[in-house]
Amino acid sequence: MAIDADAQRRVMGYLATGVTVVTSRMGDELCGMTANAVTSLSLDPPLVLVAVDKRAAFHACLKAGGGFAVNVLSVEQEDLSRRFATSGLKDFSDLDWTEAASGAPVFSDALAWVDCRLVEVLPGGDHDIFIGEILAGDAREGSPLLFYRGEYRRLDD
Repeated sequence: MAIDADAQRRVMGYLATGVTVVTSRMGDELCGMTANAVTSLSLDPPLVLVAVDKRAAFHACLKAGGGFAVNVLSVEQEDLSRRFATSGLKDFSDLDWTEAASGAPVFSDALAWVDCRLVEVLPGGDHDIFIGEILAGDAREGSPLLFYRGEYRRLDD
C-alpha cells in the first residue's frame, strides 16, 4: 500500500532543503515561484532540475518561457520566499534584479543563482520536471535560508 500524502509530507519534511525562487519570463510577463524541489542534476553537461506542480500558475509561464533562473535565498530573504510562495501574479516592481541571458529575472541580492535554458520537460506524477542547462551562475558569501519540518530554519554556525 502506498503512503498517503500527509504521511509523505511529514516524513519528507525531515529532509532539510535550501529555499529558492525560480523565475522566468513569458513575453513581457515576469513570473516566479518559491521552490525547494530544485536539484543539481549533472556536471557534464551542466544541468539542474526544478519540479513544478502542474496546477501552479508558474507552470505555464515556465513551459512557455524557454528558460529560467534559480535564485538561492539567504537568511535575510525569508520575506521574499513568502511573497513568491503565494498564488497569483507576482509584483517585481520593487525588486532589484537583472535580466539573465534566458530572459529570466536574477535577484541582485540572491545568495547564489544559475540561469538556465530549458532543455526538457518530463512527467512526474502531479508535477512536471523541468530540466535546464546552466548558461551562467554566481554566488556570494552568506548563510542560506533553509526549510525543515514545515518551518524556515538557519544553519547553526
